[in-house]
Amino acid sequence: MTTTKIFLAGVLGAVAMFIWTFVAHELLPLGEAGISEIPNEDEVLAAMKSNIGKKPGLYFFPGLGLGPKATHAEQKEAMKTYATKLEKNPSGLFVYHPAGSRPFVMPKFLAIEFVTELAEALLVVFLLAQTRIVTFGGRLGFVLGAGILAAISTNVSYWNWYGFPAVYTASYIFIEIVGFFLVGVVAALMFRRVTA
Repeated sequence: MTTTKIFLAGVLGAVAMFIWTFVAHELLPLGEAGISEIPNEDEVLAAMKSNIGKKPGLYFFPGLGLGPKATHAEQKEAMKTYATKLEKNPSGLFVYHPAGSRPFVMPKFLAIEFVTELAEALLVVFLLAQTRIVTFGGRLGFVLGAGILAAISTNVSYWNWYGFPAVYTASYIFIEIVGFFLVGVVAALMFRRVTA
């Protein structure tokens, strides 16, 4: 397998994946599945500004009630009452950026998305090229299997540990799997004449 063919299959696969991701987010409801706007948003945003201020971060709530330098023993002790705390309070996870700290620049976000998908496609096509799989179905199955691994590696954990909505989780798993399926089709077609 030539490096040029591997690279070309990766690039064309990434283009197919990128187009699919666009379709899933812009033309189908998959990209917004399980995501809602906050009721009384102005009041919630005002509370965030006054309480979190300019400290960006990934926050979960309710917290354990410990400071950042808590010992392992203190964390273990706090975990004993955490289940009760969850029963009495709302819980969740949110990413916070202070006003103006993360401007919405669509070309930048699209470029990062494409580069990410290019890296995924190049890597999986490179791995495929290291195998002795010679059939179209075998090659497609190899890439699809890698896609399933990629899709479930974080999505299922986020659903399990952080309570991400099941419909969101299923939608993003589906988007990833279809993207890798398309990369697999491209790679299997491009490698079809290779017999060793």
